[in-house]
Amino acid sequence: MSEHKPIVTGNVWRVLRQFTDARIGLGRAGVSLPTHELLKFQLAHAQARDAVHFPLDVERLVDDLAESSTALPEKSPLRLKSQAEDRLTYLQRPDLGRCLSQESVECLAGHRASDPGESDIAIVIVDGLSSSAIQNNAVPMVTQFLRDLEDNSGDWRLAPLTIVEQGRVAIGDQIGECLGASVVVVLIGERPGLSSPDSLGIYLTWGPESGLSDARRNCISNVRPAGLSFEHASQRLLYLMREARRLGISGVGLKDRTEEVVIEKTANNKNFLTDN
Repeated sequence: MSEHKPIVTGNVWRVLRQFTDARIGLGRAGVSLPTHELLKFQLAHAQARDAVHFPLDVERLVDDLAESSTALPEKSPLRLKSQAEDRLTYLQRPDLGRCLSQESVECLAGHRASDPGESDIAIVIVDGLSSSAIQNNAVPMVTQFLRDLEDNSGDWRLAPLTIVEQGRVAIGDQIGECLGASVVVVLIGERPGLSSPDSLGIYLTWGPESGLSDARRNCISNVRPAGLSFEHASQRLLYLMREARRLGISGVGLKDRTEEVVIEKTANNKNFLTDN
């Protein structure tokens, strides 16, 4: 009696899946994908769509920030909105997501009038194209960054933390300009992938002002527990900030050279990138 052949034909590349979330070595059933792999793909696609369309729970985010162990520059973050009035408009009109609403501009102007002092860093949290990226990763990233910033001897002065709904990356430049900050750091939900619906992006601009191009920004991408860790992202960000202040530039003229050396902790638990 002949043995039954397995329905699913394996793939020799499957062993490499322990190193990546990429869909490799899926095998086949006849000429098609195995049913369980097809269902996993459909689930990932649904999660990516949800990440784009689900609104950011701003109240929960504010509460999570308040409960974090790190002291924020303001007791309550400033809540802002772009010119995109709803999610559909935001997706159809990227240009409106790059500009603050008139009410938000007035909010920042009012704050600046009451506190005219200059600041070095404006931290901007933007929902972007993945609300889950911000909901899951913004608080631990901000907490890690502020902790490392406190250990850094650069004497960086913080502007009020801001949270923007229906925003794009460039909106951070306008906020940084309104707050008179030397550098703006934008934490934004990146466009979801089928294996990374909650990827956080970090964008840095030195001398922020409205109308700057992408060439003036540096980007740290795929910040999440399954990607670039919060610790390494924070150290890279601090390195870029220090170099941006030293050189007076950001973007294509500022190279991230942290990959050229090993990022490791020293005996006093500080990173070499932020030590004197």
